[in-house]
Amino acid sequence: MSEKCFICKSKIAELFLGKLKGTAIKKAGQSQPYYVCFECQKKLNNNKEEMLKYL
Repeated sequence: MSEKCFICKSKIAELFLGKLKGTAIKKAGQSQPYYVCFECQKKLNNNKEEMLKYL
């Protein structure tokens, strides 16, 4: 799958069975998912509104 973090542009680690170590968020009204790595997720306190500011 090899996705990149939308915030820091680093490659997101892949876990068992192709699961990503991070999250995928969507902007309201869009179908495209934006991937965020686990490190950026921790840095932004797992707050979806903070992550959406970077989109």
